[in-house]
Amino acid sequence: MVKNYWESETASQVTKGVEELVYRSNLIGSDRAVCNWGGGNTSMKTTEKDFRGRDIEVMWVKGSGSDLATMKAHNFTGLNLEDIRPLFERDEMTDEDMVAYLSHCMIDSKHPRASIETLLHAFLPFKHVDHTHPDAIISLCCADNGKQLAEEIFGNRFVWVPYVRPGFTLSKMIAEGVRNNPNAELVLMEKHGLVTWGETSEESYAKTIEIINEAEQYINDRVNEETAFGGQKYETLSDEEATSILAKVMPIIRGAVSEEKKMLLTYDRGEDVLQFVNSYAAPELSQIGAACPDHLVHTKMVPLYINWDPQTKDVDTLIASVKEGIASFKEGYKAYFDRNKNEGDKMFEPAPRVILIPGLGMVNTGKDVNNSRVSGALYHRAIAVMKGSTTLGNFVSLSENESYNVEYWPLELYKLTLAPAEAEFSRKVAFITGGAGGIGSATARRLVSEGAHVVLADLNLEGAEKVAAEINEQYGANRALAVKMDVTSEEQVQAAFDQTALTYGGADIIVNNAGLATSSPFDETSLKEWNLNMNVLGTGYFLVAREAFKQMKGQGIGGNMVFIASKNSVYAGKNAAAYSSVKALETHLARCIAAEGGEFGIRVNSVLPDAVLQGSAIWGSNWREERAAAYGIHPDQLEDHYRKRTTLLVNIYPSDIAESIAFFASSKSEKTTGCMLTVDGGVPAAFTR
Repeated sequence: MVKNYWESETASQVTKGVEELVYRSNLIGSDRAVCNWGGGNTSMKTTEKDFRGRDIEVMWVKGSGSDLATMKAHNFTGLNLEDIRPLFERDEMTDEDMVAYLSHCMIDSKHPRASIETLLHAFLPFKHVDHTHPDAIISLCCADNGKQLAEEIFGNRFVWVPYVRPGFTLSKMIAEGVRNNPNAELVLMEKHGLVTWGETSEESYAKTIEIINEAEQYINDRVNEETAFGGQKYETLSDEEATSILAKVMPIIRGAVSEEKKMLLTYDRGEDVLQFVNSYAAPELSQIGAACPDHLVHTKMVPLYINWDPQTKDVDTLIASVKEGIASFKEGYKAYFDRNKNEGDKMFEPAPRVILIPGLGMVNTGKDVNNSRVSGALYHRAIAVMKGSTTLGNFVSLSENESYNVEYWPLELYKLTLAPAEAEFSRKVAFITGGAGGIGSATARRLVSEGAHVVLADLNLEGAEKVAAEINEQYGANRALAVKMDVTSEEQVQAAFDQTALTYGGADIIVNNAGLATSSPFDETSLKEWNLNMNVLGTGYFLVAREAFKQMKGQGIGGNMVFIASKNSVYAGKNAAAYSSVKALETHLARCIAAEGGEFGIRVNSVLPDAVLQGSAIWGSNWREERAAAYGIHPDQLEDHYRKRTTLLVNIYPSDIAESIAFFASSKSEKTTGCMLTVDGGVPAAFTR
């Protein structure tokens, strides 16, 4: 049962007017069983002063593209009701005319465009109106016998409105239905949702919760968990088994869904998801269609169901089924588009947004992690609706043409224009070793600033977590992930890439940056010191690059690696035989991988810094004292020493290296591989030849 979260004391402290509406809207949106992400709308009618100081009746309504759970006062639009009411006398009105007309009714041109369903609120004669998409109500509205069942639940207190796409016609039908039923307390919108109202904000909210719970109680009394969705055909794999398989499969999925545009992936093993995907009914039931227009925009009309027996644990068969299934889904989507397209329509990416796999759960896709999670959150709601509808009768959905007309509806497409423009690294995942250090953290921030998601792999987990937290605070949740990883451990490297696959679906950019440095005269260089350099800077770079190469090949959508080598790769440093030798190894390893990676679209390049002292863990170690001793100067003189030996008389900072990495990782260098770029201020001895 949904809960009533209204707190009288909190509400009493809220400023009357729009802030009152904000409070109610946030409560409604906070429970996704009441109103799904981005869906629903709320309104209130007040008296305001216009620009001439006259009292006018104003309706405040949700602005297009907002989410009730998080929206604030500036997300609402104020409209002059005196200008809107004459529209009720019209017989019809196109969407284009409606939008244009409402733009002239706004009391402030700086307000966002009003909700698609503004007239629904305006035509109802109530001070407060709520339109929601509750699971229980949509279950009723998507049951083939829903109207009859509604009579059992609500008697004569409801108005039933057949499915019509939101706009003028639907708004007028609702208003006329309410006018013609003096007992009306609610409106049930077939295949869509609920409308309730009240004279106060609290009354409207309470009525919404009350009505939902009446429907939910009716359904709960009839649900049999044992027989839900026809009962369980498959058993759920353990978390350990499932994540092991998903880590192998998700890069394959990512590659297959990213042919048109790169996608990021998330997975979900919620109890409701597993109950559904493991059921006898899921293969057919999942293909009937979307439960609600607001679901469809983010989930497409149907998900992809993978016909796989999890008890076999046969990963190869699963991978083959995934590839075949996604290819078939795309062909089906293209045919759906061609059957229903209108002049000027441009097809979205045809890949599925929701992929259902028995035993494992649900995989979701999106242009970023948050959008992927939205598609998952909405499919949770779809599962709840299908469960309720099939308990009550048979699940019915929007028809194919109705679905298409919502998915490619100009008013819905407008919401997409409100999203920030995509940047150079949008839809890409960067895996950065040494992510807690100066170069690593600067690179992460540089790539994230242009849209990337980043994995910060570091032996210093606390430091990596701190950087990740700062990035997520500045750029939004889920943009950065910290993982503990020792580059010399094959198992830890593999585990880190598995975690990357499970979190984002795979990786596109690898920055091989983890490092250390030691200094000693050659004849005093111990085997321990030699092996330490070789293990971290040689074997470590090899292990990371090899695992990345495997994952990129599996994805089949290319990728690139950037090795952070050193000026010492081409110019031997005094008293640094071990370090200089292995840095030369790195650059040649990079060229070897570049030679093999070309046919897979994998580019590999190297950046050769020198003396990046700022924020460096290496230069905070004994290396500083050792290098100073090699040059016969005090450690405090190093920075000046390095600056003076450059032809440009400059110091090199982490941000300089980050900029070079960004270049190699970007489309600006898409025809460059096997290259070395020195970023050392110009040390003549290190000029590449």
